[in-house]
Amino acid sequence: MIVARTFSTTADTALVNNAVNMAVDNRTRSGSTILHADHGTQFTSWSFGENMRRWGLLGSFGTVGDCFDNAAMESFWARMQVELLNTRRWATTVELAAAMADYIDNFYNAERRHSYLGNISPTEFETLWTSTYSIPQLA
Repeated sequence: MIVARTFSTTADTALVNNAVNMAVDNRTRSGSTILHADHGTQFTSWSFGENMRRWGLLGSFGTVGDCFDNAAMESFWARMQVELLNTRRWATTVELAAAMADYIDNFYNAERRHSYLGNISPTEFETLWTSTYSIPQLA
């Protein structure tokens, strides 16, 4: 499930810090939360590290060059490219950002079925999981 999204014309530290802040604002966390990212400069910056510490997030950065570390996000980007981005020409970046937000919030999370989740949406999976299991508390 995509729990936060921000848009910018540059992939900089401000962009990823805004996404982290949005995720923290949108989600209830129990115990420690792991934030997985790749080794891009925006994720290895001092500012990003400080923001993670501020929110009590644990960073996970995987192995350099390991294509499987970020496979879920790479799959998401590929699907959105086919299902949304390549379907038309976008007049403005504002129009594109609105379409991407709608795709994530109202289609990808809420309706799009995922085979690795048993052919249900991420929202349905989360509801099912949280009604079946308790969220572990880390000491």
